[in-house]
Amino acid sequence: MTVALIDYGAGNLRSVANALAAAGADTVAITADPERIARADRIVLPGVGAFGACMSGLLAANGVVEAMAEAVALRGRPFLGVCVGMQLLADRGIELGDHKGLGWIPGTVRPIAPGPALRVPHMGWNDVHAATPHPLLVPGEAYFLHSFAFDAADPAQVLARTDHGGAITAAVGRDTIVGVQFHPEKSQAYGLAFLSRFLEWRP
Repeated sequence: MTVALIDYGAGNLRSVANALAAAGADTVAITADPERIARADRIVLPGVGAFGACMSGLLAANGVVEAMAEAVALRGRPFLGVCVGMQLLADRGIELGDHKGLGWIPGTVRPIAPGPALRVPHMGWNDVHAATPHPLLVPGEAYFLHSFAFDAADPAQVLARTDHGGAITAAVGRDTIVGVQFHPEKSQAYGLAFLSRFLEWRP
């Protein structure tokens, strides 16, 4: 099994690749080659940084968005977005401006509003609560680091939530697409178990 880990200048690629290998991936190809992406068995889109900058970097990687869409829409390949990679699935992100996303999961990424007892960014370990039954998401504790949250248009596409001054989306998904706000590669046993389920998933 080959996992295409998308290289567009916006992710901690090596740690994600190591976690995928530890979870059982045969081959992890860190790549921006549209042909390799389109033919991969699994696709993982990482992301660290601001929504607009990450989306610009993804669009600048010639043919990558089209290859991802071909793999997912035409070939039915399982797709995982991590952190900002999950946020890019939205229609738009409101961070340092208003930026268009991939539009694969309808919704808007909005800033988490700070409060007297609410620290932003949301950083550290927090519980993951399943919201919609899905084979990849189980209750547990994962590592989060983000200041913006995915406001999904369809509650049925929210697979899990966490609590940080109220409910925050921890995972979204539909069909063969899943996105998680937490970092599996930093979530120790919970994260490796999640990645193992993703590698074994047959949607």
